[in-house]
Amino acid sequence: MTVARGTVRGLIPAVLAAVALVGCSSSTGAGDGRPGGPAVSSAPAKAAEAGAGKTRADEAGAEKTGTGATKVAEKGGQVGGAGSACELPVTFDIAAGWKPRGVTTNPDPELAEALADLSEQGTVKVVCEIDAKPAGSIGFLRVWQGEASEDDPRAVLRAFVADSPIAAEDATYTQATAGALAAAEVGYTGRSELLDEPKKERAFAVATPDGPVVVHLGGMDTEEHTAMLPAFELAKKTLKPRR
Repeated sequence: MTVARGTVRGLIPAVLAAVALVGCSSSTGAGDGRPGGPAVSSAPAKAAEAGAGKTRADEAGAEKTGTGATKVAEKGGQVGGAGSACELPVTFDIAAGWKPRGVTTNPDPELAEALADLSEQGTVKVVCEIDAKPAGSIGFLRVWQGEASEDDPRAVLRAFVADSPIAAEDATYTQATAGALAAAEVGYTGRSELLDEPKKERAFAVATPDGPVVVHLGGMDTEEHTAMLPAFELAKKTLKPRR
């Protein structure tokens, strides 16, 4: 069976979900956060909806211009430690309602190369994904890990972005901190013929004795990405080396 590399990588958002997943969630689902029961009047609901739309627009503007700080999500659990859904070289808090699960591959021999292509990016492989759908958003925080090396976090991020399955434009790299660790962070715009429109992506990387770790936030589109940024900030703020 012959699989075109470009075609396979272009389909990564849909196909990666088909990779065999192991592990279970230690977090509790929060549904979509919408209250039940009949509405007394449509006016308050419309006002709330308009307010929510304004909040997302304001957050998007703050991200673009740097005039505001993204809020940090409420904690709903933790990953990385022994016995958690994803055992990693680091630990960090996850947002309420988000569901973590470890990722491994057990491919059919004919698809081994294609699946390896999907699960590797730059010098790291995907080892954990944290699903936002139970909390009402469409997207994932994905954790990628590499072999121990001398590469600094920025070099790891540059390789990660350069090997993105969608074209990465306007990449901006900054020095950052993740918990008490030195980190590098990147924000960029992803473009692809398979996308209706460009969308924002963000990631940060840290170095550990067991290899680099990259935490990446995508999303179905820029609006979903912006809505999920507080979960990304929570992970970055609470990250610690695993003891």
